[in-house]
Amino acid sequence: MTGTTSTGGLHLPRYLHEPDATRTPVGFPDYKSTGLRAPLRTPVDLPHRLTEITGPVLGEDRVTSQDADLTLRNGGEAVGQRILVYGRVLDSDGRPVPDALVEVWQANAAGRYRHVVDNWPAPLDPHFDGLGRVVTDSLGRYEFMTIKPGAYPWGNHHNAWRPAHIHFSLFGRAFSQRLVTQMYFPDDPLFGQDPIYNAIPAAARHRAISRYSLERTQDNWALAFEWDVVLRGTDQTPFETDDDGDVA
Repeated sequence: MTGTTSTGGLHLPRYLHEPDATRTPVGFPDYKSTGLRAPLRTPVDLPHRLTEITGPVLGEDRVTSQDADLTLRNGGEAVGQRILVYGRVLDSDGRPVPDALVEVWQANAAGRYRHVVDNWPAPLDPHFDGLGRVVTDSLGRYEFMTIKPGAYPWGNHHNAWRPAHIHFSLFGRAFSQRLVTQMYFPDDPLFGQDPIYNAIPAAARHRAISRYSLERTQDNWALAFEWDVVLRGTDQTPFETDDDGDVA
């Protein structure tokens, strides 16, 4: 939080530095495309100034409740297992981050993206575009109704299949704080051979996996999965670097 010092100057918050042991590397040999896009030099942590702590101005009418329901598009219902994905966005001190823009994108139930470069022979769903967004409430809470994504093949190595996952993009207190990550589902059998998941240090991998919630599961309608996103600190969610448009 911002504040003033005893001399009347502006006091800016200092964020906890993530230890190297739990920081996801920007280059990981088993994840081949990182060799093309990872920086060649060690990243430099820049000091946080006023632009990093001022809130984004989204406007109340720019994000609607329909944006958070991915199951209804183009006048019809998406095919697949409906799921409720919900949680909180928190800062390094465990405080909720209100008014944060949370965006998601994902493959459909057959494991295919509505994307120009995705041409593997799985069916496209005319009522599912895989895109959603929501703004966190005063307690930092968000939720989406969507379809559980399917696994899909990719060309990283022989017989490579990505575990089911949902991509998250989060804007914190300012647009300069955009972070990108992936949410996984518990007990996925594909974890062991997935280099993106395994690029996360072992001690931090559990932070990328959602938790099934029987309490929030909706009777005869949708399963529920809870996933909190921690922007900074010792419990920080593993984040990616610039994804360069990669849909993996």
